[in-house]
Amino acid sequence: MRNDPGPAANPLSATEGWLTPCIQKAHERSESFGLKSSTQPDYDVLPAPDLTVKREQNRVLTAHALPVMETLREQIVNTQSMIVLTDAQGLILHSIGDDDFLRRAEKVALRPGANWAEDRQGTNAIGTALAERSATVVHGDQHYLAANRFLTCSSVPILDPYGDLTGVLDVTGDYRSYHQHTMALAKMSVQMIENHLFASKFRDALQISFHSRPEFLGTLMEGIAAFTFDGRFLSANRSAQFQLGLSLTALRAHTLASLFGLTSGELIDKSRTSRDSIVALNLHNGAVVCAHVDYRRATMTNSGWPREADRTQRGAESRPAQAGAATNAVRLGHLDTGDPQVASVIAKVRKVIGKDIPVLITGETGTGKELLAQAIHNDSPRRDGPFVAVNCASIPETLIESELFGYEEGAFTGARRKGALGKVLQANGGTLFLDEIGDMPYPLQVRLLRVLQERVVNPLGSTKSIPVDIAVVCATHRSLREMIAQNRFREDLYYRLNGLVVKLPPLRERTDLAVVIEKMLDDETACATDGRRPAIAPEVMALFEQCAWPGNFRQLGNLLRTAAAMVDDDGEIRREHLPDDFFEDLAMRAASGCGSQNMNANTDMSAGAAPDAAAPAREPLEGAGGTRLHDLTLSAIAAAIARHGGNVSAAARALGVSRATIYRKMPVASGAKNANGDD
Repeated sequence: MRNDPGPAANPLSATEGWLTPCIQKAHERSESFGLKSSTQPDYDVLPAPDLTVKREQNRVLTAHALPVMETLREQIVNTQSMIVLTDAQGLILHSIGDDDFLRRAEKVALRPGANWAEDRQGTNAIGTALAERSATVVHGDQHYLAANRFLTCSSVPILDPYGDLTGVLDVTGDYRSYHQHTMALAKMSVQMIENHLFASKFRDALQISFHSRPEFLGTLMEGIAAFTFDGRFLSANRSAQFQLGLSLTALRAHTLASLFGLTSGELIDKSRTSRDSIVALNLHNGAVVCAHVDYRRATMTNSGWPREADRTQRGAESRPAQAGAATNAVRLGHLDTGDPQVASVIAKVRKVIGKDIPVLITGETGTGKELLAQAIHNDSPRRDGPFVAVNCASIPETLIESELFGYEEGAFTGARRKGALGKVLQANGGTLFLDEIGDMPYPLQVRLLRVLQERVVNPLGSTKSIPVDIAVVCATHRSLREMIAQNRFREDLYYRLNGLVVKLPPLRERTDLAVVIEKMLDDETACATDGRRPAIAPEVMALFEQCAWPGNFRQLGNLLRTAAAMVDDDGEIRREHLPDDFFEDLAMRAASGCGSQNMNANTDMSAGAAPDAAAPAREPLEGAGGTRLHDLTLSAIAAAIARHGGNVSAAARALGVSRATIYRKMPVASGAKNANGDD
């Protein structure tokens, strides 16, 4: 099956602890999944459009991880190895490394789009690190499946700023080139990723970087803790947890004052008067640390306090500024760009605006649901009130209740003096937008239902019921009816929210793509320093019209932004300005038959001529430089067949199409089938 030496040549096979307790447990789990060591691994790989969606869903992780992966790559170059980034389920999002090893790894589907959870691949570093939530090395014969035993893998879980598992960074190589320092490099890289995620998430908060030794400030060893500007604890990185001697769960019961012995005002004053911006702080456990206090990233008010702190103290006094900003924002008329489906949605919405009828917006991720919600508010009688958006999927379950409904002073440990307004009360007199309502924890749904029915709010720790006057708009990409059937969403809440249900079409189904692109380019021009508005070459527009746009407006916006930055002096976006994965999307769509179906829709069928079932499909539209989508399709199929050693079934699975599709589009593939005995 492989040319590598057998188990006897494995340098760890004969050493003590070859099957550590962790690996033994992983083998037992693998057996419980029904796997055998001789089992052929699961080589199913996501089609490119589905992988694009997964990458979009993990775009924050990817944005911070890829630069670190490139740095790590420079450290291990020419070592017969690769670096892999997965999501929290073990799906590989990106991989980079030595080209010759990447080709070997693809033979066992160690490539983007493949899932390496234990139930798919048995004991392996990625899947086992996810299962154990700890850094894991799986070397050679420690892999449960024999097909994977030529690998040595070092994987480290990546935690998000709230301590939840968000992915895995893995370094994989040939088991004969195993090096004990690989895990150390992987751990350092994950520390960098986690610190970048942390700093980005809490960039407008009060951040304290600290260590007992001043030379470690600004390095991976420093602890970082984040607080609101009135001293409420938000989160802390792994180093901070270690230095404070408390877990993240335990830290949530603390405040700035209980951990560092100072209020936020005292801490900022102390930092301001420090010559080198480094201050000495006493920790709650008696230790003394050197610290740097970062409070300048928040916009300062005239009073000298960061705007976030000023806003929480004054509550509704900030509402006119919010309302003014919303009034100048998008209106429903701006969203009507010629697509009949969108026009129908806008027409329906206009009929219920101002009539106390809740609106539920559905549609795929990236279709513009929040933009529509803002437009509804801006065209409503409540336009002078606040528009308050809450993403139910982005707030930790432990915080969402206090975020929504607010709390009284002393409601829980760490609650700030005078309490806090929740999002519902902040929206009083305006519109409350609940994005990703399908992700709201089930126990809180009954509280929300009561607020919507009785229009009163009971903050945590309070016995008072506060009247509230709000319009409600919700959005979700999930099927709430399916969630009801699974007892994950309350049926009574669903029928309270769906006064008017509208669905935004995905970008691939819209007929106004050209107008949408023109508007987006106008926006890019308004933000550009040189004021130049790029044009789009006709062949590029033809390619845009064939793309499935799995990421919808987010994908299109990112593509246009990058392409506009790359244009030459002629100011025209051409084929060479488009990313490689865009052409992969086109090739996969064409290979599945979707591309040719759309392209043939423009034939003269309207003349009444019946289609000839035996007639060949029309040649797809030409791309730049005379390249046709048909050629891209053939290239993708040929590459997949070559990658899988002539196995047409494996190539079809990798492409996400049937074998019949491959034979129809590339008849020469039948030879590969016969030669390999594929059935």
